[in-house]
Amino acid sequence: MGIIRLPSMISNAKHFSKLQSLRNRNYTDVPKGYLAIYVGEFQKRRLVVPISFLEQPLFQDLLRRSEEEFGFDHSMGGLTIHCTEDAFMDLTSRLPIS
Repeated sequence: MGIIRLPSMISNAKHFSKLQSLRNRNYTDVPKGYLAIYVGEFQKRRLVVPISFLEQPLFQDLLRRSEEEFGFDHSMGGLTIHCTEDAFMDLTSRLPIS
C-alpha cells in the first residue's frame, strides 16, 4: 500500500480549487501575475495559471513538447497546450505557486 502525504494532498486540493475559481472568471479578467492558456486535445478549455509556472522545468517540458508536435500558432489566439485536461491538472498540481 502506498504512502499518502497529507500536507501534499492539502496543498494540491488548494491549488486545484484556485485554478477552478480562476477558470470560471470572465475571459477578459486575467489577474496580474497570471496567464490565460487553452488546454485540451479536441475541445479546448481556457484556464488561468500563475506566470511562475513558466519558470518550472515540468511546465517548460510540457510547452516544449506541445510546440514540437503542434506549434503555437492556433486559431484560439492564445497559448494552446495539446494534452488532456486531466493530465494538465495533474502536472500543475505538482508545481509550486509563487
